[in-house]
Amino acid sequence: MTTKRLGLIMHGVTGRMGMNQHLIRSILAIRAQGGVTLSDGSRVMPDPIIVGRNAEKMQELARRHGIERWSDNLDAALDNPDDVIFFDAGTTQMRPTLLEKAIRAGKHVYCEKPIATNLDEAMRVVRLAAEAGVKNGTVQDKLFLPGLEKLRMLRDSGFFGRMLSVRGEFGYWVFEGDWQPAQRPSWNYREEDGGGIILDMICHWRYVLDNLFGQVKSISCLGATHIPERRDEQGKPYKATADDAAYAMFELEGGVIATINSSWCTRVYRDDLVTFQVDGTHGSAVAGLTDCVIQPRQGTPRPVWNPDQKQTIDFYDTWQPVPDNAVFDNGFKVQWESFIRHVVEDTPYNHGLIEGAKGVQLVECAMQSWRERRWVDVAPLAG
Repeated sequence: MTTKRLGLIMHGVTGRMGMNQHLIRSILAIRAQGGVTLSDGSRVMPDPIIVGRNAEKMQELARRHGIERWSDNLDAALDNPDDVIFFDAGTTQMRPTLLEKAIRAGKHVYCEKPIATNLDEAMRVVRLAAEAGVKNGTVQDKLFLPGLEKLRMLRDSGFFGRMLSVRGEFGYWVFEGDWQPAQRPSWNYREEDGGGIILDMICHWRYVLDNLFGQVKSISCLGATHIPERRDEQGKPYKATADDAAYAMFELEGGVIATINSSWCTRVYRDDLVTFQVDGTHGSAVAGLTDCVIQPRQGTPRPVWNPDQKQTIDFYDTWQPVPDNAVFDNGFKVQWESFIRHVVEDTPYNHGLIEGAKGVQLVECAMQSWRERRWVDVAPLAG
């Protein structure tokens, strides 16, 4: 069995997401398992070079994880013809420029979302990648979560009958940084630095809704900045200029109605940090990150409204779990493997930059809806 080397440039992997999910749990995990298996039984082994502006950080990160190559010179890394993929998990504001530079250097590109802060920049990158003929992809990790994979299985089996509605709840309490340290970086709450929960999360909801429940046709969104002042990493107070909560309703193809609340200002009283309830004529399901429970119409209780009597039905007890009949790997790693196969042997791939652009488009529609206090139609978008 032969093993081919695949050189890739990884930028922005000192941050939490880039380091944990992409470097450690994806690329290093792929290397530990012996590479990615191709259709002919051969393997491809990713050989990363990690790149960032701070040489000391790069060197320490490389040492800590046994990575042979690192650099603080992105231009030099892009000049190396032996490294064919460029990956970016840095700041959203820098991403379009970095992607354009990598595409012009002839690299295939893969990146975190959002791919840009506005649709014009996003579509410019999409068109440039198409003109250059390079493979391209954007992270859509939530499609590979075990809970959502189970929802997909239920949908494909016809469990729901005619799908009626989707209700999503995402979020948790992010501490303000005064009496307890915040769990998210301060730039998340500054619009001028690319922050805001609408920009961060509506991109996710676009690909989740499109791929599992129906193409998004229109949106009504109300944003809010519930916590007006927070403290940064040095403990200094700063004004929160970005939205920290969003309450959105979506009209999907097929008549499905979806509502998704996203908030960094809510305390969790549900089974997971994100849950989706899907109701259909034949059954309902509730999924979190890993687990999923179902209630078919044959097992649906018959409650009667009576405010004068304490509820006698244990509603949680009337649902049954979907068994773990499959082994689910890390979603980021699964998508990395899919993109690597796409680059090396041109396998089909459905998560190109155009899908990332659709997420940015929905963000702009959500902001317009909030600003104008109305429903906004989402036009078809093609690369």
